[in-house]
Amino acid sequence: MENAAVCSTEAAHGGEDVYSCKESDALSADHLVVMVHGILGSASDWKFGAEQFVKMLPDKVFVHCSERNVAKSLDGVDVMGERLAEEVLEVIQSKPNLRKISFIAHSVGGLVARYTIGKLYRPSEREGGQKLSTNAGDEESEATIAGLQPVNFITVATPHLGSRGHKQVGSFYIYVPFLFGVPALERTASLIIHWIFRRTGRHLFLTDDDQGKLPLLRRMSALRCFERRVAYSNVRYDHIVGWRTSSIRRNSELPQWEDSVDEKYPHVVYEERCKAYDGEQCESTTEDDGLDELEETLVNGLSRVSWEKVDVSFHNSKLKNAAHSVIQVKEHYMHSEGADIIQHMIDHFRL
Repeated sequence: MENAAVCSTEAAHGGEDVYSCKESDALSADHLVVMVHGILGSASDWKFGAEQFVKMLPDKVFVHCSERNVAKSLDGVDVMGERLAEEVLEVIQSKPNLRKISFIAHSVGGLVARYTIGKLYRPSEREGGQKLSTNAGDEESEATIAGLQPVNFITVATPHLGSRGHKQVGSFYIYVPFLFGVPALERTASLIIHWIFRRTGRHLFLTDDDQGKLPLLRRMSALRCFERRVAYSNVRYDHIVGWRTSSIRRNSELPQWEDSVDEKYPHVVYEERCKAYDGEQCESTTEDDGLDELEETLVNGLSRVSWEKVDVSFHNSKLKNAAHSVIQVKEHYMHSEGADIIQHMIDHFRL
């Protein structure tokens, strides 16, 4: 396919829309792709990724890079999720030809996106409010996100299990671990994190108990309605989000990896398709699984839907210690080595 020119415009609803300049392509694109930045980020963080999606799929996708939470990413996952939900609704209202929706989110943006889809989730119903089917699977396949068919839910280095476990958290400001993987320091951090990262920090360390409710990460759902869910994770050198939490695994489930699995994607070192686990909760099998009771509950809950897990390594890169940004290609002139990860997303994207 010949690459099309890419257009972008600052949208009235905030954020940045990226689409093909060719009018026929722009009009025929019916798949909204919402790209969500991480903490302290902006719409420009996804500039390279958005442009590549539109170049490769010019008549298929309309990309919106969210910016409603810029400079407001410490207000809490729920507050940010509410803002993103409003932003998505405004985009949909401005593009009546949209039929499908997908999310691609980096870091904490993945948690914000999870909260947002819960807000925008609409169960399948007939006129009069009656459900279409008594079969839960059928209902989920016909459920919508803001009236659109949910297709891909993709996270990139997202702390799905929070950030309070062993080697699960680093500084959000510099690419050097500030807790050094020391359990005692990490336990202390869970008590003081709200001083630094305010309400978002409490959500990440699972210490929020608003009005006696369960921690927010345990309450978020609605992932089941998507056709596919994908978790891209750095296996090493991500000093901000650990491999275990981003890949939704216990320590004993972390795979052995060597070199790339496909020369087209030199930094993809392992791929796994995990089927939904619908049985009773699975207990940790080893003492070194590193999960406490709440994290174990999160693993079990998220494992009740299928996941495609893509493990990434930049261990041969000069910028390996910036893996958290390279995997997203946050700045193309600096992080271009992550371009094969964006290509992997595009090649496997379900339309």
